[in-house]
Amino acid sequence: MTIDVILILAAIAILLMLSAFFNGSETSLTAASRARMHALEQEGNSRARTVNRLLAMPERMIGAILIGNTLVDVLAASLATSLGVAIVGTAGVAYATAIVSLLIIIFSSVLPKTYALAYSDRVALAVAPVMRFVILMLTPPTTALEFIIRQLLKLTPTKEDDKANILAAHEELRGTIELSHKEGAVGRGDANMLGGVLDLKELQVLDIMMHRTKMETINADDPPERIVDAMLKSQYSRVPLWKDSPENIVGVLHVKDLLAAIGRAGWDIARLEVASLAKPAWFVPDTTSVKHQLNQFLKLKAQLALVVDEYGEVQGLITLEDILEEIVGQITDEHDTGDAAIRPQADGTVNADGTVAVRDLNRQMDWDLPDAEATTIAGLVIHEAQTIPEPGQAFTFHGYRFEILRKSRNKITAVRIKPIGPRPERGDAAAARPARPRTSGEADPMASG
Repeated sequence: MTIDVILILAAIAILLMLSAFFNGSETSLTAASRARMHALEQEGNSRARTVNRLLAMPERMIGAILIGNTLVDVLAASLATSLGVAIVGTAGVAYATAIVSLLIIIFSSVLPKTYALAYSDRVALAVAPVMRFVILMLTPPTTALEFIIRQLLKLTPTKEDDKANILAAHEELRGTIELSHKEGAVGRGDANMLGGVLDLKELQVLDIMMHRTKMETINADDPPERIVDAMLKSQYSRVPLWKDSPENIVGVLHVKDLLAAIGRAGWDIARLEVASLAKPAWFVPDTTSVKHQLNQFLKLKAQLALVVDEYGEVQGLITLEDILEEIVGQITDEHDTGDAAIRPQADGTVNADGTVAVRDLNRQMDWDLPDAEATTIAGLVIHEAQTIPEPGQAFTFHGYRFEILRKSRNKITAVRIKPIGPRPERGDAAAARPARPRTSGEADPMASG
């Protein structure tokens, strides 16, 4: 073996080690715990500070890694090809390609990535100083690459990917919460609360509002005695007032304002002018994000808003308590009526009102029914069945069996739901296909279950 061959083999080995370094660095830095790196930086760890600086510029870091990794892989393949051709002729191209590919996959990709994933924090701290130097050296080509990529992204139909971040904080937090729950470090209740905070930005007020069919409202033209009686019987401290028609909300009456006015009137209810006591109604679009609405509630020191659609029609109302319940779960006090909308049964099934929100059912039963296409259980059944079913009909989708118990006109009022074994992924089209409704003379294959 000549000196030239030995030098080429040594160069290939060095290039493969560099490739392993780049692959391991990418995996460890992207998988490193940000919380732990932050804590170590607070303790004065300089390497952790370097890791945090690298994670603060993900595009530049990934760009440098990709450039460096591509260069060493291509150079290793070129050297191997030239060596193969020199030894065995043109057939050496195939031999060199096969051997180098195998070496890169095993020793430069799979092994370093596996080790870096298993010891991500340790490896990230070790490679951070070297990666910082590499990024500085590759800044000119990386900057040029970033510019080209951004120009190409501007040509895409949507603009969402223009601001995409490969280390999206919300998704990382969500994944950490789910993983911690599966490992037993975080309880289901705590996981729901943490996830609820992250969901606020994705939800719209339309998803969590009280629908207009369940709203308590009072006719402002009713006699004062009737209005006072209705306010005292209501479980709510704030009730919308309407005039001429229930859709024409003219204000919101607070029970404390009403009682104060009664006291000023010498407890003579007939002297009250109820309409003058109501505060102006606050209307918000149904597409408003829940996070924005929470901020508005806090900013304006308000606790109730009426939700309207694009035509200005009242669709329901949302309160500060509704938003808080998305985070902490159901909040009840001594004046709330008992909520039996979700009724677990001894046989493992659950009877639920059709108006129950899919999110509430998922949270209480720890289920995973999809809520993207429908807000309520009744809406989910109608969406999947593509029809308004009759009592007694049963459907199976998303790993659950739905049986219609009661119906009022075109409104599903009660449903029995039962998990039917391992639930498929939500993207499984077959799982989302409803079972054929049973006819009056046909046996239900699930009845014995």
